[in-house]
Amino acid sequence: MIAAYIDEFIMLCAGTWMTAVGFGYIDLTTSPNQPWLANLVRQFKWMGPLLMLIAVILGIAAPS
Repeated sequence: MIAAYIDEFIMLCAGTWMTAVGFGYIDLTTSPNQPWLANLVRQFKWMGPLLMLIAVILGIAAPS
């Protein structure tokens, strides 16, 4: 049971980081040789909040 909460906490932290990078609060420098990485970072704007929402829903739905 504790492992599930740890997993959800890690998902919440990853979602927070992805959201911060996606909206530009944390700078993730991309090299000009990797245009796919810049495209991926733009997707973090919706992937980060979605990951945080999934973590919260799993935390609430977890059996006590």
